[in-house]
Amino acid sequence: MTKKIRQAYDKDFYAWALNNAELLRKRKLSEIDIDNIAEEIESMGKSEKRELINRLIILMAHLLKWKLQQPRRSTSWELTIKNQRAQLMDLLEDSPSLKNELEETFRKAYQRAISVAAEQTGIEEEKFPKKAPFTLKECLTSNYFPE
Repeated sequence: MTKKIRQAYDKDFYAWALNNAELLRKRKLSEIDIDNIAEEIESMGKSEKRELINRLIILMAHLLKWKLQQPRRSTSWELTIKNQRAQLMDLLEDSPSLKNELEETFRKAYQRAISVAAEQTGIEEEKFPKKAPFTLKECLTSNYFPE
C-alpha cells in the first residue's frame, strides 16, 4: 500500500471511502486500498453482530423488568419491547445469516440483560433467574409479555 493511500485512509475516511467506491465501480482494481477495504467490510459484519446483541440485551432487560416489577409496568416499557422486536426483525431481514448466531447470542445477551435490568430496577443480580425465564422464540414473538 502506498503512503498516499494510507494517508487518505487515516486523514479523511469519508473521502477515502468515496474514492475507493468509485475505483471499484470503474474496475480500477490495481488502485484500490484492498487491505483497508477488507478490514472495513469485516468491521461492518462485526458491527451487525454487536447490534444484534445490544438489541437482545435491551429487549430481555425490559422483559425481565416486565416480569419482575408488575406494579411498575408502563407504556414506555411496552413500547421499548415492541420497538426492540421490530428493530431485531429488521436487522434479521437485512442480514439473514445473523439467524445462525441467535441461539448463542441469546445466551450471552441474557447474562448482560440481567446486569442492565439490575441497574435499572435496583434488584440485586442474584435475584434474577440464572436461566432466561423466556425462550428466544417468545422474545421475538410480537404479542408475548411475560407474566
